[in-house]
Amino acid sequence: MSINLRNIAIIAHVDHGKTTLVDHMLRQAGTFGDHQEIADRVMDSMDLERERGITILAKPTAVWYKKTKINIVDTPGHADFGAEVERILKMVDAAILLVDASEGPLPQTRFVLGKAFEAGIKVFVCINKIDRPDARADEVLSEIFDLFIDLDATDEQADFSVIYACAKEGYAHTENKLEPGDLRPLFDMIVDEVPSPKFDPQEVPQFLVTQLGHDKYLGRLAIGRLFNGRLVRNQDLLLVGENTQKRVKISQLFTYEGLERVPAECIKPGDIACIAGIDELNIGDSLTDKENPKPLPRVHIDEPTIGVMFLPNHGPLSGKDGKFVTGRQIRDRLYKEALHNVSIRIEESDTADGIRLFGRGELQLAILIEQMRREGFEVCVSKPEVKIKHEGDRMIEPFELATLDFPQDFMGIVTEKLNTRKGSMIDMHQNDSGRYRLIYRIPSRGLIGFRGEYLNDTRGQGLLNTIFDGWDDYAGDFLFRLNGSMVADRTGSTTAYALFNLQQRGNLFVGPGISVYEGMIVGECARQNDLNVNICRSKQLTNIRSAGADTKLILAPPMQLTIEKALEFIAEDELVEITPKNIRLRKKELRSNMRSVVRGVKKGS
Repeated sequence: MSINLRNIAIIAHVDHGKTTLVDHMLRQAGTFGDHQEIADRVMDSMDLERERGITILAKPTAVWYKKTKINIVDTPGHADFGAEVERILKMVDAAILLVDASEGPLPQTRFVLGKAFEAGIKVFVCINKIDRPDARADEVLSEIFDLFIDLDATDEQADFSVIYACAKEGYAHTENKLEPGDLRPLFDMIVDEVPSPKFDPQEVPQFLVTQLGHDKYLGRLAIGRLFNGRLVRNQDLLLVGENTQKRVKISQLFTYEGLERVPAECIKPGDIACIAGIDELNIGDSLTDKENPKPLPRVHIDEPTIGVMFLPNHGPLSGKDGKFVTGRQIRDRLYKEALHNVSIRIEESDTADGIRLFGRGELQLAILIEQMRREGFEVCVSKPEVKIKHEGDRMIEPFELATLDFPQDFMGIVTEKLNTRKGSMIDMHQNDSGRYRLIYRIPSRGLIGFRGEYLNDTRGQGLLNTIFDGWDDYAGDFLFRLNGSMVADRTGSTTAYALFNLQQRGNLFVGPGISVYEGMIVGECARQNDLNVNICRSKQLTNIRSAGADTKLILAPPMQLTIEKALEFIAEDELVEITPKNIRLRKKELRSNMRSVVRGVKKGS
């Protein structure tokens, strides 16, 4: 049987316009009243999403069109949050693949499309941003078709419907034309061509949990799709976990209307719903009949590849900014994160107070650290490192496909850096604007710290996108960072006099009047080895007036550290110290007489 219901996901590469398109779909479907003031990118509800302009969490919404309910799931486009896309595709019957009319298919486009094919759902194509001056919609359509064939699409999948849209202006057409309009062609395609949910009315309830939420009044919320049967309030069910089974009772049921959760007495099969009243559940669990249980297959997520070590802050300035500083509090917070973030893995470390966390990439780890920082945590984080596996005598590591787009003037320096990091060129072509697009296969560890160097080398004009490309033999060792660190040799407060004399020795991270301590990294040294410096030195005052007494000191502005920059910069013997108010770099061994200034060499070796 089927009903007047459509479940779709909007999938795309980052910044191709998914959230903007959903915004206009909500507006034109009459979701908001005339009196409501609606911000742009209304689906990006997290502060970090609005600040960074990216979608981090997949979020469901629903609109009505021609007496048909359309459940829409907005998904992240960044590769680090690919796990959100993987599990969300279990909830829908079709996906709209959004592609930029100028950039064309990029690495994450390939990833999300491949996952849609694996899930067996129907895919439609929407070529967005057709109003760009450099739009090339016809060429992009040909590239999309080549991508479908490259991913072994069936004849039915390769015969996809196409919509041309300008999400920013809120119009879509079935032909490539720049004419004002609305999104009715897109809505009509969804209603007419997206298959409605199929279910067996005689089957027992089968509800798959694909997302977890929290409400301060209702507690933990389970978000997912009801594949068969019906759910009603106060119904007794069986919760089937990975290794456990437990009888539970549904206290509240909700469906989605626009951006709101709407209470419901019952849930019909095929609908996306939210359940309250069950505390001990995880993503991938099933709710089914207690007498005749038929759980659904669990959600499978690709394993993470890059990890960091979380440690309590033991530095001299610890405990001055944060509320949560102990190893137990950090551990509890990370395990709580792992409950609803299926793409991370936690491993115990060799140290008593450290814990190792693996994720999909540096951005995902930086987002988690920033969230903890805003919650009042103080932590120290080690340099990101990749997960190395051993298969018999082979040592294998994760590889990624990196797509780089940059002006032709920087071809030499970019290829030199990539070759140094054990990358191998797969493809290269030059477009009409004089920019090169290169595709490299490179070890994941070769990309750690590369993004910042790449932006500097291309003067901010380079674009970099990556996607996981499987495991292969260990590619060998290479040097991550050429320059050493400038390390404070005493505790105190920085002075303009000391900074003026030190700025010739490298790039500084601190300005005058900043509290520092022995072992704190205050800058990047111009030479390869570390340099212990007295950054608290003040000018000696005497009763004799010198010729340079009134010399004006001109200081270069210090480099402002973000969490991503800090994680990229540090070496194996260094840590990032993160508090609610400060981001500092430090040596693992603070005492200068216990460490060597030669990088990679321990004291006494």
